Amino acid sequence: MLSGVTAPERPDPDALLASLKRDEARGRWTLLAPERIFEVDATAATVLELCDGERDLKAIVAELAERYNAPSAVIEKDVVAMLADLKAKRVLET
Repeated sequence: MLSGVTAPERPDPDALLASLKRDEARGRWTLLAPERIFEVDATAATVLELCDGERDLKAIVAELAERYNAPSAVIEKDVVAMLADLKAKRVLET
């Protein structure tokens, strides 16, 4: 994980400084930020869709652990790292 950068406890969709869009023509997810485009995989898109301001980090992790039949500790580590990375890239603010 990035040193000194943490993910928000309750990810808020309004804190996302980009738009998650499905590019059907190319069959991929993109995160459109001012003057930047990030290609994200389906799992990252699922995480971002769950960042609805209603679910806290624990609820997001529980949902993903159930969907992917994976240990919560592994999921949480990955989600926190992804959100921290987006924050470091100034695509997500807290």
